[in-house]
Amino acid sequence: MDSTSAPGPAEPARSVDPRHALGEFLRARRGRISPELVGLTVGGRRRVRGLRREELAQLAGISVDYYVRLEQGRSTQPSAEVLDALARTLGLDEAERHHLVNLACARRTPLPTPRVTPVLHSMLTALGAGLPAFVTDHRLDVVAWNPLGAELLGGAGDPARRDRNQARFLFLDPAARAAHPDWADRAAEAVGQLRVASGTRPDDAELTALITELSRASAEFRGIWESGEVVMCRAGRKRLHHALTGTLTLDFEALLVPAGPGGTGLVLHVFSPGGDAAAAAALARLAAAVAAPVLAATA
Repeated sequence: MDSTSAPGPAEPARSVDPRHALGEFLRARRGRISPELVGLTVGGRRRVRGLRREELAQLAGISVDYYVRLEQGRSTQPSAEVLDALARTLGLDEAERHHLVNLACARRTPLPTPRVTPVLHSMLTALGAGLPAFVTDHRLDVVAWNPLGAELLGGAGDPARRDRNQARFLFLDPAARAAHPDWADRAAEAVGQLRVASGTRPDDAELTALITELSRASAEFRGIWESGEVVMCRAGRKRLHHALTGTLTLDFEALLVPAGPGGTGLVLHVFSPGGDAAAAAALARLAAAVAAPVLAATA
């Protein structure tokens, strides 16, 4: 994916149907497995990318008819043994296996709506001006922040400066490509996280509407979504760009606040310069700029 390319033209309106999510995920993952990788001999041209349905079924030890019904959504709640065989054959990682189970096991009761508790607000305040922090929900809406965290995100505290939904900002706002030097990686993460959320909350109408909106408006979103990427963000390093500091390379931790057993709730994102003195100095300059209006108002 070219991180400098502009969003592609919208294709005809198409809705995302959570009921077909299992089949779409299986097809996408099947498409990335080359026959040679699993020891199959291929002769001549193939009309499908990756494994054929009958090849995957044979390798997983299940009937072709049953696998077809899974992809078509005509069979629900496969056994743990079947899911394990499919995950093993498709080479799924931990996040993808978890997502497969969520898609296959219909949720009987909806998960509670995540909320920012007073304790979580206190944590954001306690982090103070030194560490940027913000909270996102399962739709990637920024729902709470400290001042430095909001500014690091390009003004997430002010709806006039940027959309508070991270995915909508990334794919529909040209400013996102300057704010995120590694835009392609951040875009893939956002889509992968929305896919995880859609598996745990198939009845969330707002989430489905967001995914449908982005699928219609952004060819790049559609391409990543259709690849079946699954991402569970935990910790690492990210580069962010701000007009006052230039490009910053920061460590980050993503701390999960579950909304219910097995469900995606809120995520507390905390950034730190680590041992990077230049990054620490840049964050200090940004923190001073953020605090200046407050100090002037209270003087």
